[in-house]
This record gives sequence, C-alpha cells and structure tokens, in this order.
Amino acid sequence: MIRKATLQDIDSIIPITKACGQYMISKGIYQWNDYYPNRAAFENDVDRDELYVIEIDGNVIGCIVISTLKDDEYLDVDWITTSDNSIYVHRLAIHPKYQGNGLAQQLMDFAEDWARTNKFESIRLDTFSKNERNQKFYELRGYQKLSDIYFPKQSEYPFHCYELLL
Repeated sequence: MIRKATLQDIDSIIPITKACGQYMISKGIYQWNDYYPNRAAFENDVDRDELYVIEIDGNVIGCIVISTLKDDEYLDVDWITTSDNSIYVHRLAIHPKYQGNGLAQQLMDFAEDWARTNKFESIRLDTFSKNERNQKFYELRGYQKLSDIYFPKQSEYPFHCYELLL
C-alpha cells in the first residue's frame, strides 16, 4: 500500500535510507552519506505534503517524494518542457531486503499516475552518474537523460538529470 507519510513515519524511513546508503557503498556507489538524505529533508517533505511511503504488512519499507518545488540546482538545466508545470521526484528508496520485487516500479507508477491526474506536463529527477542501475531503471521507463548537476556535499561526481513527458 502506498500512502502519504506522517512525521511518525520518518523514524522508519531513516533506517531504510541508511541501509540503502550502506548497500550502495558495498557496490562502490557513493551516492548517499551522512549529509543526505537527512531527517530535516524528510520533515520538510511531510510539511509540504510531498512524502509517500510504501508498506508491506503495515511496515514501511520504502518512500518517494513527489514535489512541485524546483530546487536551485535545477535552474540551469535545459529541460525538455519550457513551463514549470512539472513535478520532481526525490529520495526514492526501498529497503535493500525488499529490492528487486518491483516496489520501486510501483512507487514510480504512483508518481507518474499522480502527475497525470494532476495535469502536470512532465516528471523531472536526477540520479547519480555512478549508479548505472538507477540510470537503466529510469531510461527503461522512458525518461530522457539531459544535463548534469552537482551536489558537492554528496560527491565530486555529477548527477544526471532526467525528464519524462506525460
């Protein structure tokens, strides 16, 4: 089940994102660290009504942020759509124990359906340039790779921006 997250859910989300970070590090992908993602980001997501969780048997096992806020890092990206009628997907995470079962697909289906229902033109996101699994995941869904942005507190390597026209 996918539902809107509450502040109480953050206590379940933080260990999930930590486990995801450790799993990625074990694969040589240094994408998430102590700086990101953090509790304050998730609290802000809940305050903005943009954080969703996916549950199995009443246990939160993943999350996604569906945001209308265009972060400053995205200002210089040459997006396909010229209007700002887009949503941004952030912090998609599935606990490593549950990965490979289509749950990230379910969260992205949910985000894409939400965007279509709410008449957005596109979905925008970024993924780490060293995370080839994520790049393939989005490209197979029809997302087009655009330019790169940088998050120096996370990595010296770029993050690829993607957009899906709806």
